[in-house]
Parts: sequence; structure tokens; C-alpha cells
Amino acid sequence: MSNSSTPASPVKDENYNLIAFLAATLNNAWQMETYIADAEQAGDTELAEWFRKVQHNSLKAGEQGKQMLVARLGGSAPSAPSDAGQS
Repeated sequence: MSNSSTPASPVKDENYNLIAFLAATLNNAWQMETYIADAEQAGDTELAEWFRKVQHNSLKAGEQGKQMLVARLGGSAPSAPSDAGQS
């Protein structure tokens, strides 16, 4: 079921969808930096830690998506650091 406020994907292609999701996921991970800093500035360590966990999950999904994209496109990807995104 699609969201009525979001238009259908202009391209019916799984790789396009993977790339779009990958971009959104990694952008989310990057945006978490702002949210973490805001929570820390406000003294809300619980919220800052939650944002760190969300960021970690986004980075993990991003790494998995990059590996999947490389495999689908027939290339080889560099290994990601095992502690990517952990603070």
C-alpha cells in the first residue's frame, strides 16, 4: 500500500529503489548528528543515546545496502570498518 501523499516511483527498477533508500538512510544517519548535539546541549542524555542507536541502525542498513548494490551491479566494495557509526 502506498502513501497517497508520495508519488509512485518514477522508475520501476529495484536498483533505483535500493539507491533511493540507501540515500535516504545515509542522510538520516547524517541528520542524527544534529539531533544528538541538540539533545546533549539540552542535557537530555537519554534522548541523545536513543538518537545514537537510531544512527547506528541507519549506518548498519546503509552499509548493508551498499554491499547489496555492489553485488547487484557486479563490482567489488571495500570492507566497511566494523565499528562504523559507534560512539
